[in-house]
Amino acid sequence: MLQEPWKHLKSGTDVRGVALEGVPGQSVDLTEEAVRAIASAFVLFLTEQNGKKPGDCTVAVGRDSRLSGEAIASLVTQELAKAGCRVLDCGMASTPAMFMTTVYWHTDASIMITASHHPWNRNGLKFFLPGGGLEGSQVGEILEKCQAGLTAPAVPGGTVEKRDFMDVYADGLKKMIRDGVGGGEKPLAGFHVVVDAGNGAGGFYAEKVLKPLGCDVSGSQFLEPDGRFPNHVPNPENKEAMESACEAVKRAGADLGIIFDTDVDRAGCVDSAGREINRNRLVALAAVIALQGNEGGTIVTDSITSAGLKSFLEESLGARHLRYKRGYRNVIDKAVELNEAGINAPLAIETSGHAALRENYFLDDGAYLATRILMVAAQKKAAGEKLEDLIAALKEPAEGTELRFAIRAADFRPAGEKLLADLEEYGKKKGWNVADDSYEGVRVSFGKGAGEGWFLLRLSVHDPVMPLNIESDTPGGCKVIAKQLMAFLEKRPEIDPSPLAAYLA
Repeated sequence: MLQEPWKHLKSGTDVRGVALEGVPGQSVDLTEEAVRAIASAFVLFLTEQNGKKPGDCTVAVGRDSRLSGEAIASLVTQELAKAGCRVLDCGMASTPAMFMTTVYWHTDASIMITASHHPWNRNGLKFFLPGGGLEGSQVGEILEKCQAGLTAPAVPGGTVEKRDFMDVYADGLKKMIRDGVGGGEKPLAGFHVVVDAGNGAGGFYAEKVLKPLGCDVSGSQFLEPDGRFPNHVPNPENKEAMESACEAVKRAGADLGIIFDTDVDRAGCVDSAGREINRNRLVALAAVIALQGNEGGTIVTDSITSAGLKSFLEESLGARHLRYKRGYRNVIDKAVELNEAGINAPLAIETSGHAALRENYFLDDGAYLATRILMVAAQKKAAGEKLEDLIAALKEPAEGTELRFAIRAADFRPAGEKLLADLEEYGKKKGWNVADDSYEGVRVSFGKGAGEGWFLLRLSVHDPVMPLNIESDTPGGCKVIAKQLMAFLEKRPEIDPSPLAAYLA
C-alpha cells in the first residue's frame, strides 16, 4: 500500500505535485529526487509490461509550457537514457500528441510533463503505452516501486534525440480537414477562427494547422507559451477564461472560437454570436458529430449532465444516454467496455471538456474534437447555415450551482457512503424522485412547485469532500431544491453543511 510521500503524488491516473516554490503553504514535493525515482521506476514497469530490455525500448518525452517543465523533462530523459532507453525529446507538445507518438512513430511508451489546468507552481507526469494512458492502479505500481527503492540499473548505450512531433501531429489534423471539407490546399479560405491557447501548448493549432489551410486566425490570443499564465487560467471550465474567449470572438467577428486547456486534452468552443459551447452544449454538439453513421448509439457522459441534455440525446437524436461517473477515465473506460460487449458507443465525454471519440483511439484530445467541430462549422457556413443550429433543440437549465462539503470523519469514505445511503432512504420516504440509474451518489429530481430541477450529491474520488450539483429550469429553483436537502444535511454531524447554509443565506 502506498504511503507518504508517494501516496500524496498519486492523482488518479497521473503523478502530480508542487514543483516550484512561491505559493505560501505549498512546499515542493515533486523534487528532483522524486522525479528521477519515478522515471527509473517507469523503466522497470515498462519492461515488465512489454518483455523487452531497456535498450530495445523507445520512449518519447514531451512537456507543456509550465515553468518547471523543461527541467523535469530533462531529469526524465536523463534517467531513461541512463537505463539504456532510446529517448525522443519532443520538447513543447500536447498531451494527446504524446500518445500519438506510439501510433506514428511506434514508440514503446511516452511521458508527458503536465499538470493540466492546475496552478503554475504545480507539475506532473502522465504515462502512455500503445494501448492508451496508464490506469490509476498502474501508476500506483510505479510509485510502489519508488517506495521500495527499486530503480532500473544503469545500462550503457542509452541515447537522447531531439525530435519535433507537433509538425507530424499538425499534418495529420490538416489532412483530416482537407479530406473532410474539400477545396484543395486552402479549404478554410474565407473561414475565420479565433484560437485562445491561454499561454499553454495549444498555440500550434492556429499557426501549424489553421493558417496553412487558408483560415483567418486574426484576433486569436495568448498563443505564446508562458508558464506563468499571465492572462487567464488555461481552462475552458474557468468562467473568466471562457468570457475572455467569447469577447475575442465578438471583437473579431469570427465564425468560431476555440479555447484549449494547458496541455490541449480539452477544448471548449464559442459560436459566431460569441456564445459559449461548453459543458452540456459541448456534449450535445460532440454527440451530433459522433452519431453520424452511428445512429442509435450510446453516448457515455459523467454524472452531472443536465436533464435537458438527456432529453436532447434520446428524443432529438435518438441515442441512448448513459450517465456514468465523474472522471474522464471513468467515462472512457465505460465506453470501451460497452464496445467490447458489442454495444455501439462512439463517444465518451465529460462536462469538463474531456471528449474521446472511438474513431480516435478513445483519446481525450481537445485539438481533435475542435477539428471535428470546425469541419462541421465550415460546411454549415458554406451552406448558409450556422453551427449552433445543430443544438437548437437542447433545453438548458435556467440556473445551476456547485458546492463542496468537507467530511469531518477521519475515515471519510465509509462516512460518506453511509450518508449517501441514508439520503437515498430519506428521499424515498419523502416521496422524492430518486434516480434509479445513478452510478455514483444520489440524484433526485423535483417537479413544479418543488424546484423544477435536480440535485446530485456524490463522494469525491480522492478527497474527503462531497460535491453537490444543483440545476433548475426556473429562476430561484436551485434554492427551493437546496432548502429541501438542507433539512437532511443539517442533522448530519459527519459533514460540514455551512456552504449550503451560506448559499441559502
